Amino acid sequence: MPMIRECIVTTINAEGKVHIAPLGLIADPLADGGEGWIIAPFKPSTTLDNLRATPFAVANFTDDVLVFAGCLTGNKDWPTRASTHVPGAVLEGALAHAELAVDHVEEDEQRPRFHCRVAHEATHAPFKGFNRAQVAVIEAAILASRLHMLPREKIERELAYLQIAVEKTAGPREHEAWRLLVEKIEDHYKHASPE
Repeated sequence: MPMIRECIVTTINAEGKVHIAPLGLIADPLADGGEGWIIAPFKPSTTLDNLRATPFAVANFTDDVLVFAGCLTGNKDWPTRASTHVPGAVLEGALAHAELAVDHVEEDEQRPRFHCRVAHEATHAPFKGFNRAQVAVIEAAILASRLHMLPREKIERELAYLQIAVEKTAGPREHEAWRLLVEKIEDHYKHASPE
């Protein structure tokens, strides 16, 4: 399995409107030794539409897990600024970012794969490491993004385990992020049709 890095990906549509989404980028070393990443958004998605309209993206690396949770629960209004080497936007709170240009697309019925070359990278603040609650929130965010794909028992079992780390190590932002995700998951099952 390739290495996957969880980040916040920003894309823009043809009119320049910014879209912010948490995604796992797949490592894709280039033949010339350069660094590359694969963006594989599900169909349908705004990220997919934007990459087709404007074949560039910015991978934003942040330790603020509230951004991950917020994006999955409806808050996609995070401050950004213009990127410098590709059309796009950099998340204001990013510790680092990579500006990506799509080299080619590998079509797929479910998840097309946009193979990207790194056009520019920058570091903005030191990364001081994740605590266990931050990692738990990111894992819960991934579960929340796959509610339609995973069995309820698996989601509930994994959430129960992840909650231990949140209870032991979370700060206020991690607690808030966890609350948002748990509410989203509970709301999904309240409104899901009985099997």
